[in-house]
Amino acid sequence: MQVTETLAEGLKREIKVVIPKRDMEAQLNVRLADAKDKVRINGFRPGKVPIAHLKKMYGKSIMADLVNEIVRERPTEILTDRGEKSATQPSVAMTEDENEAEKILNAEVDFEFTLSYEVIPDIELQSTDGLSVVREVVEVTEDEVNEQIEKIAESARTFETKSGKAADGDRVTMNYLGKVDGVAFDGGTAEDAELVLGSGRFIPGFEDQLVGVKAGEDKTITVTFPAEYPAANLAGKEATFDVTVKEVAAPAALEINDELASKLGIESVDRLKEIVRGQIESQYGSVTRQKVKRQILDQLDGMYQFDTPQGLVDAEFENIWRQINTDLQQSGKTFEDEETTEEDARVEYRKLAERRVRLGLVLSEIGEQAGVEVTEEEMQRALYAQLQQFPGQQKEILDFFRNTPGASASLRAPIFEEKVVDKLLSEIKVTDKVVTKEELMAEDEEGSESAEKPAKKKAAPKKAAKAEAADEAAEGEEAAAPKKKAAPKKKAAEDSAE
Repeated sequence: MQVTETLAEGLKREIKVVIPKRDMEAQLNVRLADAKDKVRINGFRPGKVPIAHLKKMYGKSIMADLVNEIVRERPTEILTDRGEKSATQPSVAMTEDENEAEKILNAEVDFEFTLSYEVIPDIELQSTDGLSVVREVVEVTEDEVNEQIEKIAESARTFETKSGKAADGDRVTMNYLGKVDGVAFDGGTAEDAELVLGSGRFIPGFEDQLVGVKAGEDKTITVTFPAEYPAANLAGKEATFDVTVKEVAAPAALEINDELASKLGIESVDRLKEIVRGQIESQYGSVTRQKVKRQILDQLDGMYQFDTPQGLVDAEFENIWRQINTDLQQSGKTFEDEETTEEDARVEYRKLAERRVRLGLVLSEIGEQAGVEVTEEEMQRALYAQLQQFPGQQKEILDFFRNTPGASASLRAPIFEEKVVDKLLSEIKVTDKVVTKEELMAEDEEGSESAEKPAKKKAAPKKAAKAEAADEAAEGEEAAAPKKKAAPKKKAAEDSAE
């Protein structure tokens, strides 16, 4: 096999590979000899089929398998011999001439193909002695824990039927039929729908008009759907709802005690408080972690500047750009609405893609030299977390990860990078700073803007804008979440009135 480098320009490489026809024919003959004792052909005893006859019948198909095997396996061997790592799967180019291909299958000419790829650049790691971060810490107060428990108790509050008029805080059970321009619309009908007045679950004005109703009363409510309502056929439209009140119930006393904890499956109210405190600390800890990680990434970004493989940058940019356009479409906005243009946005998000790729390569090199590994147990936990996100689709998810090449990398990469960050945190100077929850959250929003986006620019698709090189998914989902929660989904019709 002859290997000749035909291009070495920056990170781009092109390799011409030639396997002489005599070598191809020799490998073909080996496989034909192996097949001789296995095939069964009428007129020949087992193992007595002439090689020439086998070659005539099966030579081309065996040679085709051999060519595919060479194209699949040799690139990895060639890169290993050259001491190179390809940023993406090398591109393989072979002849497209049918006559030439026929000659290759007949072992009449040399088999030639070309590898094109980009190498991962050599990264000389620098000392981490100068790195330092400020870790903001929020001390969870007893009042905050009690406030959260009151919300939990509120959600578990029972109601008792009353005979008087419905007041704010009462629960109304009703049937309703929604209409726009006198015509009922999909999702606008519900039976035995329960609504706590003042909860803000339904669209503005709906709950206010139920204050004062009694059980057995019929009432027509007129409201206007918000202009930004998700259903385009209802957004901004005036609608009427024919409501029949079936029951009015007053809330029972709100008591925080062991009985409440027992209803929630917890042994005592003290244990409930411990759990709630732990949840709050975990939430703050996640924000703190992202801010610390951002500080590390920003400092690494200043320490390392090198050419990035454009194939990786292109792929990262396409992921970002796809999310950008999805977010704009869902919000009904344009780039102009966000005080920018598509051209300028492309430039800025291209820079973001380059930053992510560069920092990803740096973290990978740090982890590799430090011997960071992802265990099978950690991979299994990550897979289980994926399965929990898609109830009822566990089989499809498992099949995807089993049958899709490289799919497991999407589980491994974030685990690996978090372990690299832990490694860095064990080496650099970390200063704890006690802050309020307002300071933690407010500064997080401001920091994310300055870390990843140019100043003086608002970008609606904050999923990509807020995200860091290694943790965009964790931050992004929260950034793009709707500000108003939908009502319980046990009745699909209720969603339209919310």
